[in-house]
Amino acid sequence: MNDKNMPVESSRKETPLSKKIFFKLFGILAIVLILLIPLSRIESTMRERLGRRNEAVADITSSWGEHQVLVGPLLVIPYRYTYKTFKDTVVKGEIKKTEVLETGTGRAWFLPDELNIDGDIRPEKLHRGIYEAVVYRGNLKLSGHFSTPDFSALKIEDKQVLWQDAVIAMSVTDLRGTAEALQFSFGDKSFRMAPGTNLDELATGVHTRIGSLSKNLAGRPFVLDMHFKGSGSLNFAPVGVQNTVKLSSPWRDPSFKGQFLPAERSITDQGFSALWKISYYGRSYPQSSAAAYPADQVRASLFGVSFYDAVDSYRNVERAIKYGILFLTLVFAVFFLFETLASLRIHPVQYILIGAAMCLFYLALLSLSEFIAFGGAYLIACTASILTVTLYSRAVLHGGKRTLLIGLELGAIYGFLYVALQLQDYSLLLGTVGLFAVLSVIMYATRNLDWYALESR
Repeated sequence: MNDKNMPVESSRKETPLSKKIFFKLFGILAIVLILLIPLSRIESTMRERLGRRNEAVADITSSWGEHQVLVGPLLVIPYRYTYKTFKDTVVKGEIKKTEVLETGTGRAWFLPDELNIDGDIRPEKLHRGIYEAVVYRGNLKLSGHFSTPDFSALKIEDKQVLWQDAVIAMSVTDLRGTAEALQFSFGDKSFRMAPGTNLDELATGVHTRIGSLSKNLAGRPFVLDMHFKGSGSLNFAPVGVQNTVKLSSPWRDPSFKGQFLPAERSITDQGFSALWKISYYGRSYPQSSAAAYPADQVRASLFGVSFYDAVDSYRNVERAIKYGILFLTLVFAVFFLFETLASLRIHPVQYILIGAAMCLFYLALLSLSEFIAFGGAYLIACTASILTVTLYSRAVLHGGKRTLLIGLELGAIYGFLYVALQLQDYSLLLGTVGLFAVLSVIMYATRNLDWYALESR
């Protein structure tokens, strides 16, 4: 048999380096996906701790006083009206429907022409274990005036009005925070307020009967001083034709919320002051009506201020965890480049250990931030992570320069993350710029690399 016709078999089979690189990249990707499991468990732990914090805060505020919403004062005057109905009557042994007139009682409500609120709010922090809640003591002075009620505009005759049963009502979310008995004054006349609002649509509040005084309120300014406790936030409704609210507080991080923002504000290290000037054109309910009180529309017009902590460590930890897969990818990419260009051999177990050290950063950040300020907790956690990975890399990479580069990369990564957490509104923009910068550095470092030439080594 002719040997020339025999097929030539290679005595050695080799896997091209391009396939080795592919399988290596695939393996690194698999490790990154596996490390998402401990990251998800850390996030689950964070949510559990956040739930405990919220329970502790709810427990504190339920005893101290809930967030307060003040609506009023309102003038409520009952009136009688007649309506037709049909009743079954027996006439000569037969049941017939007979039209009869019935009398019912309704309630008309009137809002003030002018409402001025001047308040001083003193927040403080209460602790339950390691958790704290922001509560406050408030002193408010409400003043203004009503117009004499005009029932003709409501198509109600004067003889139907029960002037003697007229009341002034004020809605307060949590009366447990009211420290003293409330006195409502019209000029030189003072009335003690009792629980309840006399309006079904306002669940909690106070009222006082002013009787026939309601017939002539023109020129009678009212005054109501309130000393109360609350937590979290304080909100008002613009029930007057013209509303002026002025608040001052030593709290340095207020959050103004609602349908109206302050016309003037000043925030310093000593606290804040804010002034709202609001007319009734910005709301959707009328000044007076004989219909049901529009509670939903009033809630939609609320405005005020919140006294929550500006820095919520749990929210920051949650946002930091979202960057976990990105940071793992960036660090592993550098190790992969070292392994490829410097002919190093890094075992998958070593990748896993490095990734585990980076995952522990988030657990350390979560646990430390419950006891110290977030900035200090972040510094300690990232320092521990950088030292652990850098010292371990010294044995893995077999070179001081490469180890130094890893340390600098980790420092830049954690520095970038901290800045992103502080700049909440610009975190997406900052992240995009950071990714472009990292990709540009990698492309620049490998711009002259002939990947096909690596197969011949």
